[in-house]
Parts: sequence; structure tokens; C-alpha cells
Amino acid sequence: MNSKQIAGEKACEFIQDGMVVGLGTGSTAYYMIQKLGDRVAEGLNVTGVVTSKATEKLAKERNIPLMDLNEVDEIDLTIDGTDEVDGLFRGIKGGGGALLFEKLVAQASKRSIWVIGEDKVVETLGAFPLPVEVVPFGYKQVERQLEMNGYKPVLRHHEDGSVYLTDSENYILDLHMGVVANPEELNTWLNNLPGVVENGLFLNYATSIVIGYSNGNVEVRDK
Repeated sequence: MNSKQIAGEKACEFIQDGMVVGLGTGSTAYYMIQKLGDRVAEGLNVTGVVTSKATEKLAKERNIPLMDLNEVDEIDLTIDGTDEVDGLFRGIKGGGGALLFEKLVAQASKRSIWVIGEDKVVETLGAFPLPVEVVPFGYKQVERQLEMNGYKPVLRHHEDGSVYLTDSENYILDLHMGVVANPEELNTWLNNLPGVVENGLFLNYATSIVIGYSNGNVEVRDK
């Protein structure tokens, strides 16, 4: 198994019978969902809440019962990946484009576990480009504001050159900053910028992280 699979399958052990579970998006969450599908087939009773259309498709393929986020009061546990995480459990998410739905699900969760490979643990956030989801209308105005502040925004595209659209049909501007010196301050500034729907800074969500290592080991860290 690779480090992502090790972390994803380990995190699945935290899911208990009767739980409402937030199902994350991305390559590491994929392994968690596959393992959860096996457990459901063995008789585990859970209800999933998805964070993207891709996750919904996978969960349905594995016969995991699903519920819409609007139908739940709270989620017992969400398991998701992250693109970076620092020592204070602050993270950058959204490399897969699902940051808005991921944050909505995380906000409704009593507990959030991030599953990662060892390469995702960093001392300082920012080497991974910070995704900012923006409405298409007037996005150039948002881009200009970001450029003026030195955040080096790049409109996300597919490999075929077409503009990337989120599940909410918004655009993503990826900020190539190198270092996010003050995540809390930047988070507040971005959220107050007209045209910004959400940003990929997840600062007070993860309660535990599960780290898979290339040597086969796995580590659980609690906040």
C-alpha cells in the first residue's frame, strides 16, 4: 500500500455504527471511501454526506447510503484529505476544487480527521497554491485586487485549456504565494473581498490527522 492508502484505511477505523459521516474528496479520501464500502458490505450502518459530485459517484458505486447536507443537523465525523497541514493543524485544501463543499461539511461536523501522506506535513503553509473560489461575474476585478497585494493569482484551467468550473460552477484563482505568513489575517481579508465565495484556508477544523508513511507506518496526531 502507498502512504495515502495506509492513512485512508486507518482513518476508516474511527467510523462507528450509526454515524453520520462526511466523505471527503481527493486521492487519499478515495481509499477511505473504498474501505468504508467494504465495511458497509459487511453490515456497518452509516450515512454519508458528500463533499463533491465525484465523491457522490464513488459512494454510490460502493453502496454507501447518502443524505443531503440540508437534511442533517450535524455530522458525527468527517474524514477528508488536505494539500498541506502545519503544526497547528491549519491547512490548505481545494486542490481538487471542492473547497466550498468541504468547508460546509466540515463546519457541520463534531470532529474532522484529515488523512494525508507524509509529504503533506509542512512547517509553513503556502508552497501549495492557495485556491480561492470566485464567481465568474467580474472575476477579473478580484484577480486585480489579488495581484495588487502580491498574491500571484492564476486562473485554474483543465489540461485541454478550458476554464475549470467547481461543482457550483464558479472559477478558482490559485494564489502562488510561496509562504502564507499570517493565515488568519489572510483568511479574513479574502472572505471580505466581494466576489470571493470561499478560500482554501482551513484553520479551525481538523481535530486529528492521520499520516501514512512510505515505509508502511501510520501515525495519528490529535490536536
